[in-house]
Formats: sequence, structure tokens, C-alpha cells
Amino acid sequence: MAIGEAPLPDFYPVPGVRLGVAAAGIRKADRDDLVIMELAPGSQVAGVFTRNRFCAAPVLVAKEHLQQSAPRYLLINTGNANAGNGEQGMMDARRCCSALAEASGADAGQVLPFSTGVIGEALPVAAIEAGIPAALANLQDNNWARAASGIMTTDTRPKGATRRITLGGEPVTLSGISKGAGMIRPNMATMLAFVATDAAIAPDLLQQLVSELAEESFNRITVDGDTSTNDACVVVATGQSNAAPVTAGSPLLPVLREAMLSLLQELSQAIVRDAEGATKFVTVTVEQAATRQDALNIAYAVAESPLVKTALYACDPNWGRILAAVGRGGVDDLDVSAVAIYLDDVRIVHQGGRDPQYREAQGQAVMDRSEIGIRICLGMGTVKERVWTCDFSHEYVTINAEYRS
Repeated sequence: MAIGEAPLPDFYPVPGVRLGVAAAGIRKADRDDLVIMELAPGSQVAGVFTRNRFCAAPVLVAKEHLQQSAPRYLLINTGNANAGNGEQGMMDARRCCSALAEASGADAGQVLPFSTGVIGEALPVAAIEAGIPAALANLQDNNWARAASGIMTTDTRPKGATRRITLGGEPVTLSGISKGAGMIRPNMATMLAFVATDAAIAPDLLQQLVSELAEESFNRITVDGDTSTNDACVVVATGQSNAAPVTAGSPLLPVLREAMLSLLQELSQAIVRDAEGATKFVTVTVEQAATRQDALNIAYAVAESPLVKTALYACDPNWGRILAAVGRGGVDDLDVSAVAIYLDDVRIVHQGGRDPQYREAQGQAVMDRSEIGIRICLGMGTVKERVWTCDFSHEYVTINAEYRS
């Protein structure tokens, strides 16, 4: 069950990147579950990762390798998270890197591993080792769509986005894929995203861009408030475009930044639209906040309230649940008499209470939609933040109750 139509685009190949996909039988037979991304020499790589203290072994190894050398390969498996496995998990992640290095001629430190799937089960390293030759043999520059399917877990559809822009008169390409449907509140969900561009970007600037843009995209989505052990968003810049290098003071930077933000937001929102059991795509906007943190605290209090989310699923305009979530959002100096709340353009709360002009039929008309906006005006300042979320359905419970079946 996914919200709206979202077919994969016709991806623009990114010069300097090839993708290979294989069915390694990691959890299920006869389905693509192993993806390799090959990066041209000289490519720059930056990433943001989960802040969960039970950080998965592949995340720890990827961060370690990223600091040591220029990556040449990303190795991604689905079906098993290799999280909660202690030292054995670290050994298994490194063994997978070594296997790909031996098969490709790279160094093990030039391989970044990523895993997604069930937590606490031993990684089937032998299956991954056996699948690597087939994935390498499948390397193609136009394999983005198959790779998008190859990283799915409980996703009902693959997720991808692509852009072609002009920098200084030269064409530049951006393409990316993401996965995730549950255990989603990235704090950088189970979430992975891989984006590549042929722009030339200095490594420090690329890391700055990824960190900033993740805050405006993947760190603004929530399905269930659960931050995964395996979250990662990785951006590759191959530098193979003829465009001039993008530097901190370059007039090309705002153009590239806008395109990359647009792409990351499309990938992140695709996760919410495909959230487990979701029937509503909901934008929660908090305006007139005194600080960014106040705005986010209230936005997440509403977006993650089980009572709000179940009312959304039931198409029930029970605005009191939204009001209560705002009140417990952690803004101690909130003046409730200054608060206004809207469902799309319908004002339901004015000066801290039910708007005298509000009629239930107005709220019902909004709640019956598949895409809904909740806007909260605090009357405290000028800061505005947005969070994207969804409803909670019976199917969400079923999917997660039967996840290991």
C-alpha cells in the first residue's frame, strides 16, 4: 500500500559510476539482494550515518574506511542488517569488503559496506561472497532501476530520482536511489540512500553539503519515530563532467545545492509515501517559532503521536489530538492563547481554542484526502520548519508483527 503513483524515472547514467546487481539468496531465494556500485578513480565520497548507539557493524566499517582512503566500491546487501552482532559482525563486514576487494583488484579499505534487514541475526557471509562475482559481471552505467529494487526490504516499490542541470554551460547529472518503509526517523531509517553526480566537488565541501542537505530532507521524515541501526546517506562526486569544479565561493554552488536538495527531498519523501501500511502523506509545518529546535520539537510531537496518526488513518478530524500533541511538544514558554492550527487551509484552532468559524464538515473534507497538511502557528517568532510523515494503519501492525515470518 503506497500513496500516489511513483514510477521510477528514466535515470540519467552518471559518468564514472557503474552498478551491478545479483540474487545472492541472503534471505529469500530468487530475488535481487546484492548491489555493487563501482566508482571511477578520483571520485569523492561523503556520507551521514545513523546516530543510534547500537550502530551496525557495516556502518562502523564504512565510516572507518571512508577516513582511510578514497572508496572505489560500495557493497550493499538487503535481507540482513548485520546489527547487534558484536565483534563477529565487525569481522563479517570486513570479510565481505575483503571478498569484493579480492574479486575486483581493489584494497579492502576502498570498499564501503552497507546492510539492511533483520537485526541480530548473523550475516550470511558465504552467500554474499558467492554473489559478488555475478554482481561484478553485471556492472552497467544504466543499472540504477534494478539497483533500486535490489536494496528493498519491506518497501512495496523502488525509489529513485534523477536530474540533469547545467553548471557554467556544461551538463551535470545527478541520480540516486533510496530504500525504507519502516523503522524510520533518520537521525543523521531502516533507511539507505545512494546518490551520485559527475560534478567535481572538493571533499570537505561535499561533506558539508551532504550534512546540510540531509538535515533538510532525510532528517525531516518520520514514519514511526524509530531510528535504525543502519541508516546511511552517501553522495558520490566523480568529477567527470566538463563543468568547472564547484568550490565554496563558486557561483555554481547554489545551482548544484538546489538540484541536490530537490533530489534528496524527492528520495526522502518517497520513503514516507511508501511507509508500511500508510494511506496518508502528511506535511506538518510549524511556523512563528522562536527557535528551530522549538519548531522541530512540536512538529515531531504531532508527526509521531500515535493518536494523531490513527485519527488520520480513520479520516477522523479529531483536532483535540493535534492540540494535545502541540502542548506536550516541549516548548515550556508556549503561550497557548497565541496558537493557531490549520488542516490545510481550514483553521481549526484560534487563540488556543476551537475556531468559532470552524465546522466539522470542513475538517472532514480535508481528512478524507490522501495528502494532508497540518500547519501550526505558535506566535512566538519567525522560524519555520517542516516534517513529512504518514498515518498508522492496521497493516503497519501486521507488517511489523510478521516481519520475521
